[in-house]
Amino acid sequence: MRRHPLHRRTLTTVLTLAAGSVLLTACGGAAAGSGDDTGNAVTGAHGVKINIGPDQHRIHGVKDPKIAALVPARVRGTGELRIGVSADGSPPLTFHATDDKTLIGVEDDIATLVADTLGLKPRFEPLSWENLFVGLDSGKLDGVFSNVTVTEERKDKYDFATYRLDQLAMEAKKGSGWKVRGPKDVAGRTIAVDSGTNQEKILVDWSRQNEKAGRKPVDIKYFHKPSDTYLALQSGRLDGFFGPNPTAAYHVNTAGQTEIVGTFSGGGSVRGEIAATTKKGSGLVKAYAAALQKVIDDGRYGKVLARWGLTGEALKSSRINPPGLPRTAN
Repeated sequence: MRRHPLHRRTLTTVLTLAAGSVLLTACGGAAAGSGDDTGNAVTGAHGVKINIGPDQHRIHGVKDPKIAALVPARVRGTGELRIGVSADGSPPLTFHATDDKTLIGVEDDIATLVADTLGLKPRFEPLSWENLFVGLDSGKLDGVFSNVTVTEERKDKYDFATYRLDQLAMEAKKGSGWKVRGPKDVAGRTIAVDSGTNQEKILVDWSRQNEKAGRKPVDIKYFHKPSDTYLALQSGRLDGFFGPNPTAAYHVNTAGQTEIVGTFSGGGSVRGEIAATTKKGSGLVKAYAAALQKVIDDGRYGKVLARWGLTGEALKSSRINPPGLPRTAN
């Protein structure tokens, strides 16, 4: 799936421009309980602090011998878990810390919990989207934690252990009083969306439904730069921006100038789930699912989601190869 390219430096610029003042500020001291140096936290209007420094003080898991025994001997013998993550991800998924070299984010945190539970050292490999799957196919990677949605097509080649809901969010100017639950709520509205994404498909479909029902269509806008999107939203030229929930939640939590007025499954009518991905038949998916269930049950998983503002995407259980997004027509 495609993701909105909000890197850390870009996001700082976006938030500063959007409000006409510095909305995303370096913290004058350490983030609460983090021990970070100045400049290693972003602070929102309500005091929400997210550590974006290289010293993450990550929440770690504890090795579970029974679950670790599920790992194939060939992997267990290396002492490492080779994990693919996105080299061009967006906050808070995988992105670079303030040193511009350390990879941080919710995906890295969850992968670390899994590796800890399996008694293995995580070795992260930042790769482009297509090369994540090449790495799995070639055996260079043991798994991918990179906002991968389960689809029926992908299940032909890969095994999945789910760990987050795949959600989209409608972001609007704070205090808009607007709630979006379906097509009629966006009739006649001006909304920005990235081209070629699931959210664009949903928005186009809603617009068509509105026209058939005699309502106004959606005025869909496309912006090349995130800064342009947020400037238009803040100035009132846009009613909303329809994008991935994690990046919207990060923006809301750090800027304090917008709000989420509706969330939806990334699969449209199908419940979308994000999953740890491994080559089909690698023998690792049961270990991943068991490790994820362990950290879900012991609360560590919830703490990781909370520190990145993604509690709303929590799952109660990790499922192996659940029904995925339907196959696309040839």
